[in-house]
Amino acid sequence: MNKLFCFSGIFILVQAALLGWDGYDYNSGEYIEIEKGNLVRRYKDIEVYHYGDGTYHDEEVQGFEGDELETYDYNTGEFHYYDMD
Repeated sequence: MNKLFCFSGIFILVQAALLGWDGYDYNSGEYIEIEKGNLVRRYKDIEVYHYGDGTYHDEEVQGFEGDELETYDYNTGEFHYYDMD
């Protein structure tokens, strides 16, 4: 079971780094995109495009589990919880 969890985590990281990643923030009601080249790892900074306001935000990855991602947004000082596709 532990190997399966590790494999799925690695798969998600590789997918995000190579292909980009789309998601949705249910709290703000907006779609986001993490473009290719952003390696999604805990406590690492990533660049997130917010379709709601049409801007890029520098965010720190706080954690991820399955298809859910938590970040801290340096621009707004808020935590975001994304449901990733």
